[in-house]
Amino acid sequence: MTRFRDEKQLLAYREQLTAQHDPQKTRICVCCGTGCNAQGAGDLVAALKESVAAHGLIEQVEVKATGCHGFCEKGPVVVVRPENTFSVMVKAADADELVRTTCIDKKPVERLQYVDPASGEHILREQDVPFYKKQTRVILADNGHLDPTSIDDYILGGGYSALAKALTAMTPQEVIDEVKRAGLRGRGGAGFPTGRKWELCRNQPGDKKYIICNADEGDPGAYMNRSEIEGNPHLMIEGMIIGAYAIGASRAYIYCRAEYPLAIEQLNTALSRAREKGLLGENILNSGFGLDFVVKMGAGAFVCGEETALMHSIEGRRGMPRPRPPFPAQKGLFGKPTNINNVETWCNVPFIISRGADWYAGIGNATSKGTKVFSLVGCVNNTGLVEVPFGTSLREIVNDIGGGVPKGKKFKAAQMGGPSGGCIPASQMDVNIDYESLQSLGAIVGSGGLVVMDESTCMVDLAKYFMEFIQSESCGKCIPCREGTRRMLEILQIGRAHV
Repeated sequence: MTRFRDEKQLLAYREQLTAQHDPQKTRICVCCGTGCNAQGAGDLVAALKESVAAHGLIEQVEVKATGCHGFCEKGPVVVVRPENTFSVMVKAADADELVRTTCIDKKPVERLQYVDPASGEHILREQDVPFYKKQTRVILADNGHLDPTSIDDYILGGGYSALAKALTAMTPQEVIDEVKRAGLRGRGGAGFPTGRKWELCRNQPGDKKYIICNADEGDPGAYMNRSEIEGNPHLMIEGMIIGAYAIGASRAYIYCRAEYPLAIEQLNTALSRAREKGLLGENILNSGFGLDFVVKMGAGAFVCGEETALMHSIEGRRGMPRPRPPFPAQKGLFGKPTNINNVETWCNVPFIISRGADWYAGIGNATSKGTKVFSLVGCVNNTGLVEVPFGTSLREIVNDIGGGVPKGKKFKAAQMGGPSGGCIPASQMDVNIDYESLQSLGAIVGSGGLVVMDESTCMVDLAKYFMEFIQSESCGKCIPCREGTRRMLEILQIGRAHV
């Protein structure tokens, strides 16, 4: 196991991996995110490996278990690269036919091809599937390519080059200035400028500071952060190390709900590999900066998505929010200055440092920069993870990427922002998705849940569902929440009984 003592060794190791890598080698990439695993992806991988061995193709064909490809509606998804032959709903029983046809005969298995519901056309290549074709993938770009348990896959694709650049060629303030210039805003829902948040924490006095990744993700219908961790955990880890360097933090915590066992497993594996390579611990890349991580599993309390409640939980106390000020940047975890961002925010950081603030600011619109990952669910043909630039309209997401509402029914509304968000009606379907536009309609970007409803959806039932959720998840600390949500739920229950 190579342990990097400095940036030169990291670069030499990447060059070695590049020399050994054959981009033309056939790779059968199987989506092994939680959704596809639930549909038999693990058995499929085993069957594919068995078939490859049986046909004497071990040297020519690699079967790779990757992270979530995003097209959850059609899982398990398989892409044979470099041709990008795309197959959907593949089962273990299909493995031998898939290997024989795509790897030996160099033809697609027609019955496993994706069929566009609008045109009836069989689509051969992944990049031509409408669900993918109209996305702009940055955060999710490598999810269907790399093995999330392999640090070599991540390094081969340029991983940890942004960290090396930050530690060896930039001061902490220069890192913060680059993030500010890029216009990155927090992806957890509030949309607060990330660079400013980092700067507030850095400027606080004290020799001990913390950073936290909020991977609690409690909104119904939301699973972006889970899939980002499952598919590419090193991206988030690299972003957090860069952030810790900029802020001056000495320890990082990742708070992830225990209901995400695969994400936690991938995290622990990635952290272990990073330590072995010398990318965590003391004196990272001979920079004088050191950092290590603690993974804290939460019990799934929705309130622990709030940053002060989350910190109480890490400290071993009951997850209950506290009044602010003082803000976490002033007095946070264990009473020390603390910065907290969610998974997707941290994942953006390596791209900003490696490709530059100008590149990043060129994506999105005037007030909301970069891309946003949404979990597109509900009454829509193509459910799954969608990544689009800010400024994309709701109509484009639902109709062009999502394939519209099933069974010829009409679009009624989209619920965005989880229980704290709101609904966007059909009359506002052309709204551009960004922080200010959604807020003007009474909704929020939130962490990225996007639930589509058709004409058969009862909005009273929807409101009742979310109020039941909020009421049961209330920590009980504040009277307006503890008692008020109960009364609001009673009103909805009485109203529904008379409909």
